[in-house]
Amino acid sequence: MIIDTHCHLDDERYKEDLEQVLENAKQHGVDKFIIPGADPKTLERAIEIAQKYENVYFAVGVHPYDAQDYHRKDLENFVNHPKCVAIGECGLDYFRLPEEEEAIAKEKALQKEVFIDQILWAKELRKPLIVHVRESSADCLALLDTYAGEEGGVLHCYNADESLLKLAKKNFYYGIGGVLTFKNAKKLINVYPKIPEDKLLLETDAPYLTPHPHRGERNEPSYTVLVADKMAELSQVSSEDIAKISTENAQRLFAF
Repeated sequence: MIIDTHCHLDDERYKEDLEQVLENAKQHGVDKFIIPGADPKTLERAIEIAQKYENVYFAVGVHPYDAQDYHRKDLENFVNHPKCVAIGECGLDYFRLPEEEEAIAKEKALQKEVFIDQILWAKELRKPLIVHVRESSADCLALLDTYAGEEGGVLHCYNADESLLKLAKKNFYYGIGGVLTFKNAKKLINVYPKIPEDKLLLETDAPYLTPHPHRGERNEPSYTVLVADKMAELSQVSSEDIAKISTENAQRLFAF
């Protein structure tokens, strides 16, 4: 059994064939799915899907790109839903910052404020975090080290920054997806063996970051098997072992 711990099934690109996407995933051994709460506008769709399909779960949160739209009170009605397993996708993303220094400082301050609030919220609720880190490792590490609770969480699409491996001691896991199969993924391939085995998770980030050899196509949960195969190759174990290890880790973190 494989658990896709990060797939945006609420995305418009699955609107016409979600049933087939889930069935295809099932045929490839993918048994559970988590829809991260990245955009408040699609949260109701995520919940609708989770209520319809027994093996689909969701998280509640706001992506750093949408930090200006974050209002915790608007999300509070959803976190006690029995299918809500985490807070996020939240975090820091400095990839698309404004050009002017004053605007950069303002954007970073807003992202940090919103991220801290979601970290504290997860701590209050005793739920794990789903964390987005892009070109912001130092600030993310500092905030998680300062504010995160013992529930920890997952560094979604782990960016291969070795400094973030320190968070394994704070019960943080490392989401591995299609990037591991990319030809230019040398940094992640080199760091991968340093990730503790009991902190590895499988994910797709579907419909994004489609693994080789399907790059350029829409990603979907069935492609977790391609990621598992690459992880198995690097770990020098079988793909079945990777599926077993990552599934046990996901069950432990998200308390299915």
